[in-house]
Amino acid sequence: MMLLRGFKFGLLLQLAVGPVCLFILGTASAKGFGAAEAAVLGVALVDGLYILAALSGISLLVSRGKPGAWLSVPGAAVLLLFGADMLASAAGYPLLPSLPAHQGVWGGSFVQALLLTAANPLTLLFWTGVFAAKTAEWKMESGERLHFGIGCLMSTVFFLTAVSLAGGLVKPFMTPGLTGALNGVIGLVFLGFAWRLIHSALLKSGEPTA
Repeated sequence: MMLLRGFKFGLLLQLAVGPVCLFILGTASAKGFGAAEAAVLGVALVDGLYILAALSGISLLVSRGKPGAWLSVPGAAVLLLFGADMLASAAGYPLLPSLPAHQGVWGGSFVQALLLTAANPLTLLFWTGVFAAKTAEWKMESGERLHFGIGCLMSTVFFLTAVSLAGGLVKPFMTPGLTGALNGVIGLVFLGFAWRLIHSALLKSGEPTA
């Protein structure tokens, strides 16, 4: 169940088109599926390490006491931050720093994608926020969090592989306007998730919500 939930949630995250996705798209269009899939493996390796680190941090926090409404706070804060950044990016004014998709020329597509993904330290903060939020919302145990994380990683490989396959066909349609619209929609969804967590935490603490 948590594996499927993680996979579905991860697919939602993939819809927020960013530098990594565009790098995979460009690699597939210029060098073919093999080179793009090597880049996908690089992304998956770094994401997997970040997910394991985030899961370890959340498990340490949970082991110190039964998770309650307080665990929603960091998750809601991170979702608010990323949601606001996606909306601002859609308007052309990103709030958070990002690495250009094709920065750097050394190494193959695997190394380039690995460096591109690892260069963003906010990824670890993001995954920590996601797992904190979902642990509070679904009261997940350690094994369930692991399954959820594996599901998220599987969705990354699945989605980016699909991007690799369709790269040559999709690239002409990926205009700046379309990318901005997708990021804007996902930003609104993230803000909705954050509000739901805050609302739930306030209810549990007995504070008024209006």
